[in-house]
Amino acid sequence: MSRRDDTWLSLFPPLAGLPDDERAVLCGNAAPVALPAGATVFEPHQACGAFLFVRTGSVRVYQLDRDGNEIVLYRLGPGSICILTTLALLAADRYGAFAVTETQVDAVALPDRSFDALLGASPRFRSFVFLAHAERMADLMRVIQNVTFESIESRLAARLLALAADRHALSITHQQLAAEIGSAREVVSRHLKTFERRGWVSLARNRIEVRDAVSLRGAAGPPDP
Repeated sequence: MSRRDDTWLSLFPPLAGLPDDERAVLCGNAAPVALPAGATVFEPHQACGAFLFVRTGSVRVYQLDRDGNEIVLYRLGPGSICILTTLALLAADRYGAFAVTETQVDAVALPDRSFDALLGASPRFRSFVFLAHAERMADLMRVIQNVTFESIESRLAARLLALAADRHALSITHQQLAAEIGSAREVVSRHLKTFERRGWVSLARNRIEVRDAVSLRGAAGPPDP
């Protein structure tokens, strides 16, 4: 990608209407970033030097509890920006979580100084950043609410349905599923065995088959508004 290439802006519609001078600052200072699957994007205590726009691929953002159990906070996909990156840049602070690529990722990195300059000079860019920040914050609050107030059974049933979507079978380990709902692997395995005894799922190595989606939906409770 040329440093002046602006085709990636189509993934971020609010930025398509930037005035020419602001577009020139954004695209002239942004640089392409290519990361392989499994690469660390950031980790706790790391300084933040750039604002990332994800073009392709998937990034998992997560935290670890005191026992080392992972909880997925959110994922970044095409057209996404990261709330923790925004917070770190705005507060001149360091990261407080981990981010790892789940697939190959192509992104665009805007250096922190250019980000600060655009944020101060461009109402449209500022509106884009804060709106995207608010939307991602709402997602993060749902995660906190689910972990705090919902039972393991409810969270597990809801996540199985969400991951399965239109499929009946999932290729996923119990450890990965535990990370999705913020629990321990042993707890998830125990509840999956209960689901299997009820006939809701069938279990195999690194594979879960949904057999009774209706019962899972009942256990999951009403969807988020």
